[in-house]
Amino acid sequence: LDLSPLVAQWGGNRKGKSKKWKQMLQFPHISLCEELRQTIEKDYNSLCERQPIGCLLFRQFCDTRPELRRCVKFLDHVSIYLFLKDIFMFKFFHLQSEDYVPEVTEEMVTKCAESLQQEACKELFMECTKLIHDFLSMAPFADYLDSMYYSRFLQWKWLERDKQEPVTKNTFRQYRVLGKGGFGEVCACQVRATGKMYACKKLEKKRIKKRKGESMALNEKQILEKVNSRFVVSLAYAYETKDALCLVLTLMNGGDLKFHIYHMGEAGFDEKRAVFYAAEICCGLEDLHRERIVYRDLKPENILLDDHGHIRISDLGLAVHVPEGQTIKGRVGTVGYMAPEVVKNERYTFSPDWWALGCLLYEMIQGQSPFQQRKKKIKREEVERLVKEVEEEYSSKVSEDAKSLCKMLLAKDPNERLGCQGDGATEVKAHPIFRSINFKRLAAGMLEAPFIPDPQAIYCKDVLDIEQFSTVKGVELEPKDDSFYSKVSTGSIPIPWQNEMIDTECFKELNILNLDGTVPPDLDWRGQPSPPPKQGLLQRLFGRQQNNGRHSPYPFLIFFYCRIQATFQMPV
Repeated sequence: LDLSPLVAQWGGNRKGKSKKWKQMLQFPHISLCEELRQTIEKDYNSLCERQPIGCLLFRQFCDTRPELRRCVKFLDHVSIYLFLKDIFMFKFFHLQSEDYVPEVTEEMVTKCAESLQQEACKELFMECTKLIHDFLSMAPFADYLDSMYYSRFLQWKWLERDKQEPVTKNTFRQYRVLGKGGFGEVCACQVRATGKMYACKKLEKKRIKKRKGESMALNEKQILEKVNSRFVVSLAYAYETKDALCLVLTLMNGGDLKFHIYHMGEAGFDEKRAVFYAAEICCGLEDLHRERIVYRDLKPENILLDDHGHIRISDLGLAVHVPEGQTIKGRVGTVGYMAPEVVKNERYTFSPDWWALGCLLYEMIQGQSPFQQRKKKIKREEVERLVKEVEEEYSSKVSEDAKSLCKMLLAKDPNERLGCQGDGATEVKAHPIFRSINFKRLAAGMLEAPFIPDPQAIYCKDVLDIEQFSTVKGVELEPKDDSFYSKVSTGSIPIPWQNEMIDTECFKELNILNLDGTVPPDLDWRGQPSPPPKQGLLQRLFGRQQNNGRHSPYPFLIFFYCRIQATFQMPV
């Protein structure tokens, strides 16, 4: 799905940004951020490591002090250490180097040097990086909180929290329909201020209420905003319109795996491609399980490809949090992909996801599901019997390594299943079929995908083939429903929003700080915020029209006012 012609007509050289994008993202005077300063949690890990803009601003602050600059350089180089391992020891641990880090003890340097000769891996420097972070989180962090860099961070947080302009449908341009979800359509959209493209998943309020899907919709939203993974779709915004709740998600232009398996020539993939997708899905499940979330709906149509051919797990409506030390119960999922313990309504934790990965790997290579044939109707009861009792069959297309992994993932007893022996994804990653996959580089997005989608192709049904939703009848929305809507429509999601500002270069263009250390006017406490300019009648009428998102009911008044203004030369 190539949306570039549509994007081009909006913004031109501004890369889709509105003409007024700088006005939309105008920083407030720092005095307006005082409440934020008092209430935001002063946590080093959150403010300086997890939040992308916070991380950049803290590094800019450290760059003003040589002793801190060395520490940040060290941390940055550890993250790309695999490319610098030959010069690493000299650069940071040699007394004559200008980047020498004296905070690391001689004993640690010796230990790193010895280990480096045996095995090159990032974990060698884990103890060192912890020491540096411990150092930065003390006095340097306290000084940062008193600096103009932290004040600028508060201004960004003020914008992120929709203080300037609440997130509404007017925040976005709406494009063509991409498909449909359980409660409404999914369409492409673009943020006016930044030009960033997303997919907008609409949950029709009446349809949610008729199906009693409130808890499912809220659960999906809360899980999406909690998970921050390269292999799971990200939630960037959540807002509401009169008729729908809208989740703004990562736009995946490459289509879903079901389309690629069955509509791109002979059914199935070559093993190299299937193994690559399985590795990325394994990483996505690992990220979900780390947050103690079991997915429960892994199937080809829920795995989407991006522009570069990498996958993300989507549609987390059936995902659920598993409390520490507990098991859950629930006969949910898709027929043919549900594990035996789910079919038998037994208790479980994360085992159903590893079973479903086995089903998916089998289907990607074999070209059909292990327990049901495509376009052949089999009763649900029969499919469930096959899942519980019958071993899957393999053709010559499946190699011994692939067969071995599938069998280990499709073990009927979850206690014998790969991924369920206590080490989760680590067990699966250790299988010989993944011997050619460098999982560290994969997690960093540094491996090229085996298939790159054509930007001119549309890897989904034509819009005319997408089944339209019927009108929901017999359901009325009530004021008491507003409590649920407010829990879903919370505006911008911090980390994706900050990444958007960085990726679209808005951060680079707006985050101007004086190199001589002088404080800009908007960060100067001695100044006061400029009052908004007074608007004339014409601007107020047009402004009201724009805010309501509909045409003014009084066009003749505007025309009449303009004539009077021209006649008497009245100022606007």
